Amino acid sequence: MEDPNRPVTGYPASAHNSYPNGYAIGANPPPSGTGYPYAAPPPTTGHYSYQNNPYNQQNYNQDPYSARRATCIRRIFAFVIGLIIILGTITFIVWLVLRPQLPEFRVDSFSVSNFTVGNNSLVSFTSEVQITARNPNKKMKLGYDHIMAKVFYKSESLADTSIPPFYQDTKNETSITANFAAAGSYVDKRVVDGINWDRSKNGNVGFNLRMISRVKFEAKAWRTRRRFLKVFCGDLVVGITSNARSGMLTGGPKQCRAGI
Repeated sequence: MEDPNRPVTGYPASAHNSYPNGYAIGANPPPSGTGYPYAAPPPTTGHYSYQNNPYNQQNYNQDPYSARRATCIRRIFAFVIGLIIILGTITFIVWLVLRPQLPEFRVDSFSVSNFTVGNNSLVSFTSEVQITARNPNKKMKLGYDHIMAKVFYKSESLADTSIPPFYQDTKNETSITANFAAAGSYVDKRVVDGINWDRSKNGNVGFNLRMISRVKFEAKAWRTRRRFLKVFCGDLVVGITSNARSGMLTGGPKQCRAGI
């Protein structure tokens, strides 16, 4: 006997006196071409239209605050772009009118005295360097401050000093002096070997001079912010033989490279 509390599973069995398609056993099949009913699609107008179908409706009501914020962002973005274009145009016009140029530098003389190089890698000397600074601008004046200068042998620093600030008018040349002193400065052994080799080979020692300064360009009411100017004067050959303690720059004045 079946348990009445047992859950029903499976699909209901078809009637024994009918086919699975619903027609009774023994009944004649329908004539060919007979259509079977299907659910008709809903009308496209009236209550069942696509627009009135609640399942196809979506709420796109915009928040007024979001719309105002988007408009404000677009206006700010347009203002920033316009401001950049205006400032760029003004800067370009000023550059065309003033044509600012970097100053030019030249080493006129380089003297070394009391030059000694010990076996303990200590170097001592005094040096005086005469430099000419030229302002090539026709409409702009230049102001220099915080000027630092260093003397190198190749890439090894030997001595450094500071130079007083100065001011240049248009189309002006200014002579400046840099005095260096090294009293027992320690250098790497390869530097000592290189200096001794140069002195014994041809009696010449090559030095490099580097300067860093803040420079300001001025033209009446127009002024630039201060920028760092870098000057490099390379291949300054000083004649110092092995048995000499002083020497002078050989080959005449040397042009330097300047950049910002």
